[in-house]
Formats: sequence, structure tokens, C-alpha cells
Amino acid sequence: MVKQASTPKKVIVAMSGGVDSSVAAALLQEQGHEVVGITMNLYSLPKEVCRSESLKSCCGWQAQEDANRVAIALGISHYVVDFRSEFERTVVEDFSREYGRGRTPNPCIRCNQFIKFDLLLERARNLEADHVATGHYAQIEFDPATGRYLLKKGKDKDKDQSYFLYTLTQAQLAKTLFPLAGLTKKDVRKIADRLALPVAQKEESQEICFVPDRNYAKFLRQRIPQAFRPGPVLDLQSRVIGRHEGIIHFTVGQRKGMGIAAPHPLYVLSIDAETNTIVVGKNEDLYRSCLEASDVNLIGLEKLTEPKAVQAKIRYKHTEANATISPMDSGRIRVEFEKPQRAITPGQAVVFYEGETVGGGGIID
Repeated sequence: MVKQASTPKKVIVAMSGGVDSSVAAALLQEQGHEVVGITMNLYSLPKEVCRSESLKSCCGWQAQEDANRVAIALGISHYVVDFRSEFERTVVEDFSREYGRGRTPNPCIRCNQFIKFDLLLERARNLEADHVATGHYAQIEFDPATGRYLLKKGKDKDKDQSYFLYTLTQAQLAKTLFPLAGLTKKDVRKIADRLALPVAQKEESQEICFVPDRNYAKFLRQRIPQAFRPGPVLDLQSRVIGRHEGIIHFTVGQRKGMGIAAPHPLYVLSIDAETNTIVVGKNEDLYRSCLEASDVNLIGLEKLTEPKAVQAKIRYKHTEANATISPMDSGRIRVEFEKPQRAITPGQAVVFYEGETVGGGGIID
């Protein structure tokens, strides 16, 4: 395997104002690259939220301000680009539409796919830059044997973000740098302290950037009012055992919020937006042995033609499980697990690995 070349290049660094992207920019500068920082204006948060000191989001005034302070400290150019309309169309509208269908989307994956490694790469070409870099904890290597770029887990297994990057294409991988690939979060903090970066001890952004208070229902009420219609709660025998106040309040595997007296805990097993129903059952009813996925992107392989043994994750914090992936019609895949998995959730991503290497992934149907 060949790691990406370190020949001096002009590199656009996506600077969110956090410590990871700031150290990524600093490391590239130390390696002799011409570094240009770009902060993406993705969403206009309300002013009282945007300027809140407790805001842990990469969207907002504070993120832009912090990124600019780091750029000044490093002596690099820094620009803010307005991607709000594109972000609304490709990320926020999809987020709303998926919840309206009773599914649970992952907007960070969509943002990587359509904004950071699509629009930003286009901007980099306009600026005659060679690469785009981010502060993701993941690795990119070139495999001469296959002529393909490979995506691998980052060194820090607690921070590994390869799950969120499975949509990267070969063309995007060829033009992307991950300077933190071989570092742990602790390493990054030490480097930030050594360089006296103004964000060295800044807390991480943890919430979905456009819903920083995590109140999805409040955010979506005007966007998808149909998801707030009351409807029946059914058991596995299709008997009505209660009422819900809108499918928006539920996701597969959820226990709280049922409001139903029962001799055992009840969990959401499925959500049917067409009939506006929630089906509930016992914890053991949540386990499934297979799933089907669409919008599949393959990285290590050009095409899946026969069943292949992998390790698969059905959500970011899920433990990888042994599985077999098989091709279906229209580019879809079937994933069959050796052991049943709990709460396989439509709308989430299934990402499959071969050891440390990301084979690809898709959206669970």
C-alpha cells in the first residue's frame, strides 16, 4: 500500500473552528504545503443560539470566528464560503423528508457526500488547489495492485470516523488528505497546545449542527406537519394498544415515550408513515438477521458480483458484526449477519469493513 504523497501542494483545508481541523491545517503547513483555510457557512442559526457560549455546533458565528483566529495565528489565508442553499437542498430537505417517511437519517453522511467532498472540491479546483483536507480521523492509501484508493480506519479507534466517509468516490479519495490519520485525539490536543492555537482546549461539536438543541420535533414541525398526526400504536398481532402523537417522536429501538401500560417494557419495532402507525413489542422482537440497502457506494471493489464475507456496522457506535453481503438488482445489496442484530433502522447507514479497510456502504431500506 502507498500512502498519499507529501510533495508540497496547494491544499484547501475545511476549517470548522474546532481543534481537529485547526491542527490539520497546522500540520499541512509544517509539511511545506501552501494552505488556504475555508469555513463553510452551512446554516443560519437564530442569533440568540448562534452566539450562545454553550453552543457545540460547527455552524454559527463562533465557528467562523475561531477558524479566523487560527488562520491568523498560522499566517494563512482564510475565507468563508456560503453553501447555505446547497446545504438546505441536499442535507436539510433530505433530513426532513426521511423523518416524514418514518425513517432515521444521518445528515453528517449527507454533508460529507454532497458538501465537504463535492462542493468544496469544486471550490478547490476553482482556486487551482491540488487537494482538500479535513480533520477527520481516517486514512487514505493507494493500492497499486488494484489501482484503487482505499479508505481505512483512523489510528484512534475511539475517534475513528471512517463510518461517515463511506460515500467517498475514487475521484474524491484521490484529491483528499486526512492529516490526522496517524494521530489520537490526545496527540492532536498536544500539538494544538505546542502551537498555542487559540482553540487548543475547545470542546468538540457534538450535536447535528442545524439542530443544536437536539429538539428534532421542534425543528421539523413546520417542515413535515404530516409526521405530527396522532395515530394508533399496534402490537405484533395488529391490535391497537394505544395512541401516539406523531411518528416524528419515535425511532426503531426506542423504549421511552410509549405511555402504554404493559406487563413488560415495550420497544418500537417499526414505523409505517403511510398508515401512520407504530408497531411495538418486546426487546427480543427487535433482532433481525438481514437487511437490504440502496444508494450503495463501493470503495475497495469496482463491483460486487458474488457474496462476500465482511464485518458490518448498522450505526456509528455499533460493534462490527460478521456478515455476508450479496448483490441485488439496481445496485442494491443484501446483508446477512451471522448473529441477529438489534434495532436495524431504516434510513441509517450500513457500512462494511474488511479488517481496517472500508469496503463501502449504503442506506438501510
